[in-house]
Amino acid sequence: MVRNDRLLSAALIVFGVTFCLVYPLAVVWPSGWAWHAGSPASSNYFMMIVGVYATLGVFLIRAAWKPFDNRSLIWFTVWSSVVHAVVMALQALNQDMHHGHLAGDVPALLLVALVLAVLMKRADRDRAPDRP
Repeated sequence: MVRNDRLLSAALIVFGVTFCLVYPLAVVWPSGWAWHAGSPASSNYFMMIVGVYATLGVFLIRAAWKPFDNRSLIWFTVWSSVVHAVVMALQALNQDMHHGHLAGDVPALLLVALVLAVLMKRADRDRAPDRP
């Protein structure tokens, strides 16, 4: 495995574990990670998001073993993270009580997208045949 594949694998593991920890993040820092008042478990919507992100997290961890074979999953993670962050940022800007998300999950999702996109581009470049 080349160096960029190793960096990509490490990022997939770190982000996968983080996605599996969305619930504890909401307990520790609710204004940056939860979109409702009360405990994280009091919102059916939030628990659905926790389930979706925990599932994605497990698959990202699995993808770390063979990133090139899981390109679609990784690019899905990049683009869904961008879309999720943009939608949340717009909502947070329009609702004063949700401004904390602009310093919490919004930049976190953009960081995930940026890091994975850059590492995927580098890994693809390393795997491309030499051009004259």
